[in-house]
Amino acid sequence: MRVDLFDFALPQDNIALRPAVPRDSAKLLNVSGDRLSDHIVSGLPQLLGPKDILVFNDTRVIPAQLQGTRGEAKIGATLHKRVDLRRWQAFIRNAKRLRVGETVDFGMDVLAEAEARLDDGSFILHFLGDEPVELLLERAGTMPLPPYIASKRAIDERDADDYQTMFAREKGAVAAPTAALHFTDELMAALAEAGVGREILTLHVGAGTFLPVKVDETDEHQMHSEWGRIDAATADRLNAARQAGGRVIAVGTTSLRLLESATGEDGIIRPFEGDTDIFITPGYKFRAIDGLMTNFHLPKSTLFMLVSALMGMETMQAVYTHAIAGGYRFYSYGDSSLLLPEG
Repeated sequence: MRVDLFDFALPQDNIALRPAVPRDSAKLLNVSGDRLSDHIVSGLPQLLGPKDILVFNDTRVIPAQLQGTRGEAKIGATLHKRVDLRRWQAFIRNAKRLRVGETVDFGMDVLAEAEARLDDGSFILHFLGDEPVELLLERAGTMPLPPYIASKRAIDERDADDYQTMFAREKGAVAAPTAALHFTDELMAALAEAGVGREILTLHVGAGTFLPVKVDETDEHQMHSEWGRIDAATADRLNAARQAGGRVIAVGTTSLRLLESATGEDGIIRPFEGDTDIFITPGYKFRAIDGLMTNFHLPKSTLFMLVSALMGMETMQAVYTHAIAGGYRFYSYGDSSLLLPEG
């Protein structure tokens, strides 16, 4: 499909630079089939049934943005995906000034060798020394806010908390699973009282989620892979919930993509541990999920393609037109939507 089919005009005023306070006071656009209704995230329990299951991603964002030097050249690095205990794949700014075998000094006694350059232009960085890389990043790194926020304001101490979900446990993401940023202890208690269940999986979101689609046709786009895990007990409970008439609702496109990667054509969710580069576009047949809670995405992005696959392109164009006109806030710190295709 042509990528320009997924374009739309978004006023800059609709881009959120800070999250709602409290988190569950953000707007929520309920899309049930082709019917739209406006709500607040704290009202989510009234929109779900007592057998429904929300599936959250417990990945934790690490301070994966680094600024350093190689000689007199300034080098920026955004870590994308862990290779092993000391190596990370990274997207490099000013990459023309960095060659394989050279060392980048990120300050605070954090050094990394450019060990290899991959076909997509990214590098494998080998962090030197004996200290765990996690400690090096805590010392020298900053939160990797999306470009559409970082280009408009400086990263500050608030972001260290604002850009983590309440479920964040497993360190390894370089982008937050932002749909879950809206949840609070109070909201989770209200959902439990309403009989709505929850399950947890892990997908370490990579920096590739921010990369623009630069090709003209979706078939030509190469998705970056990300590591995820669903254990056997979680898969069994999700399958049982669906068999009992409940709906599996992914909280965020990260949860959705991992669930779909773990599910066969028979609709059975299976244990999964490994890389996935699933790319969902219109025409895809969903196997694992019955709904999606997600923020509002960039024009021509793979994530807008995904929601268009779930709800239909015409419906999603109408949804985004409604959201823009209604003052909904877009992107990582923005408002939310609940997409239920069989409304």
